[in-house]
Amino acid sequence: MDAWRNFVGGAWQDSINVRDFIQKNYTLYTGDGSFLAGPTERTKRVFARVQDLLREEMAHGGVLSIETNRVSSILTYNPGYIIKEDDIILGLQTERPLSRAICPFAGFRNAEQACAAYGYDIGDNVRSEVRFRTTHNQGVFRVYTETMRHARHAGILTGLPDAYGRGRLIGDYRRLALYGMDYLMQEKLRDKRAIGERDMSDENIRLLEDIARQLDFMRDLKTMAAQYGCNIGRPAENSYEAVQWVYFAYLGGQKEQNGAANSIGRITTFLDIYFERDLKEGTITEEGVQELIDDLVLKLRLIRHLRTPEYNDLFAGDPVWVTTSEGGMGEDGRPLVTKSSFRLLNTLYNLTPSAEPNITVLWSQNLPENFKKFCAEVSIRTDAIQYENDDVMRPLYGDDYAIACCVSAMKCGKQMQFFGARCNLAKVLLMTLNGGKEELVGDQIAPVGPVFSDEKPLDYEEVVEALKGYMTWMAKLYVNTMNVIHYMHDKYAYERLIMSFHDSELERLMAFGISGLSVLVDSLSAIKYAKVTPVKDESGLIVDFVREGDFPKYGNDDDRVDEIATWVVRYFYEQLCKTPAYRGAKHTLSVLTITSNVVYGRKTGNTPDGRRSGEPFAPGANPMHGRDAEGALASLNSVAKIPYECCRDGISNTFSIIPETLGVDLEDRREKLCAILDGYFAQGAHHLNVNVLDRQKLIDAMEDPNLYPNLTIRVSGYAVNFNRLSRDKQLEVISRTFHEKM
Repeated sequence: MDAWRNFVGGAWQDSINVRDFIQKNYTLYTGDGSFLAGPTERTKRVFARVQDLLREEMAHGGVLSIETNRVSSILTYNPGYIIKEDDIILGLQTERPLSRAICPFAGFRNAEQACAAYGYDIGDNVRSEVRFRTTHNQGVFRVYTETMRHARHAGILTGLPDAYGRGRLIGDYRRLALYGMDYLMQEKLRDKRAIGERDMSDENIRLLEDIARQLDFMRDLKTMAAQYGCNIGRPAENSYEAVQWVYFAYLGGQKEQNGAANSIGRITTFLDIYFERDLKEGTITEEGVQELIDDLVLKLRLIRHLRTPEYNDLFAGDPVWVTTSEGGMGEDGRPLVTKSSFRLLNTLYNLTPSAEPNITVLWSQNLPENFKKFCAEVSIRTDAIQYENDDVMRPLYGDDYAIACCVSAMKCGKQMQFFGARCNLAKVLLMTLNGGKEELVGDQIAPVGPVFSDEKPLDYEEVVEALKGYMTWMAKLYVNTMNVIHYMHDKYAYERLIMSFHDSELERLMAFGISGLSVLVDSLSAIKYAKVTPVKDESGLIVDFVREGDFPKYGNDDDRVDEIATWVVRYFYEQLCKTPAYRGAKHTLSVLTITSNVVYGRKTGNTPDGRRSGEPFAPGANPMHGRDAEGALASLNSVAKIPYECCRDGISNTFSIIPETLGVDLEDRREKLCAILDGYFAQGAHHLNVNVLDRQKLIDAMEDPNLYPNLTIRVSGYAVNFNRLSRDKQLEVISRTFHEKM
């Protein structure tokens, strides 16, 4: 095949095996970024148009327009362009850039409320299409128990994907470029025939229907691409087609599903193989390669979904988490760094910093030093990348995995995730002290237990023993709630195209999450090492605490409290695993809040650590704001102790340090940041967001957004344009610890 000319053959030629293709063909790059090209004149024109559109979008309250009369799917819209004569990589979600589509089958009321929030009414065509269809949201609430509803309403379980597309899926979009759709469909039909020869068990019937639905949308994607003049039935034959085919595969999924975080995966090492071949053949230049990458990134930056204000309150800044995964090591000891790893990072210079795509560097001690330094410099200059520990993840996922959303690893095309938001464990502690009652309004949500006395200080051992019981109850409720959600999502809002870029039979993960970890841990530490006496209201509900004496606080490398954090995570994970998950999924756990740490705090009363009712939690696994007083390294050391084996869905840590603390100049800061990352990850730590800035810059940007229109910061597993955050979210970010000493 001419498409595979000059590629080294292997097992990838006989069956779908993108990893084998990469391992046989990629070119390791150990040099620096001196080869990189700036934006072409064409890129500058398109980027200027995008900038105009983004300003117009902000002027319209964050939503430029909504396509209210059509249900979005792969073939709903005619071809769309930014500037038709200048676009290289083709395709938009709708016919106009930044115009948002309606995907109502995850939740019609959700779509209706989102439209209303921006002054739109859903059209009669959409209403008629949905009228005789059950949505995912309807299915879920038909089955929810009263306890599930109460836990959701009270904010003990928050952010559940029961009214919106679940997301957290990474199709192996590289398959379309390497094999073409005709071959992929042929292999799906082969799988269907093989499964059809088995006994018709529940699971086998599901698989057969899944594949049938996938095949329908694979055909539709071919038709969509043909509308742009592209034949994706065959493999990509050159660099342009390789990028275009990968993007078409991703774009089709975004037209069909508005999931919370449908990441694009690990694509640059794959694409670099095409670039290297074509550069050697003289059919493309370095400027041409960078132009392709720049154009792809511009398209990814325009991905939009229609969200309600409530959703935006939880996941602030309008993120879509088009997460890309860069770097990492191969199982054979070779780094998976190519020139295209540099090229993707270079878009943060060519196209100015941006939150999307959510660039994630898979960090290893053994990455090329030049790549490490380049990443560190980009972090210092843009605050737009995050780092995850490849040396921790690779033994579990192999060397062909990618990150979904923020911190969740999955094998490309071989694993999928049932996303599950978070459980507010700080609130579970308050419920424990109140004998199963919610602390703000007094509703009995959990089983009735003894209410702790307000006539004496709390006894640590007694509190922990009672907490264990309520955590066990909470874990079972959480798993069963998730089982309901994902049963109904598969039934009524299945991600047909995205799942077609997975193996037909794959491993499923169910992702649970913890919020309020540092609040719970500090509260338990206060009970153990200080004297904490409950205060009750006239109804006998514990609503506040009197504390005498100090206590060790999480975030200062103090084992007395850090061991409590480790125990909490391990115990809750073990309790989750006791209840079987839907479709045999493996239980995973994250310590991650996105920006919903503000909402969780708003729904949580006074806590024994001294935090006041309504105050935000710390994000993710971070120590509470200002409590990590022993410096940057001590804070990192505390978070590093949380065991990844119990948190395979990720441990999010957002780290802010002022430039002067990191070093006297760029070279010094770059060296020190590399050393910090090496040292942190050498301890088995999992994730780090890096912000190198001072608090005053954020205050100035909040007061006058025009000062820093492209100011990008890391918040909790993702990056965001600071100006897109609501004021309460901005204030919370400003209140975080900005380390002034190592």
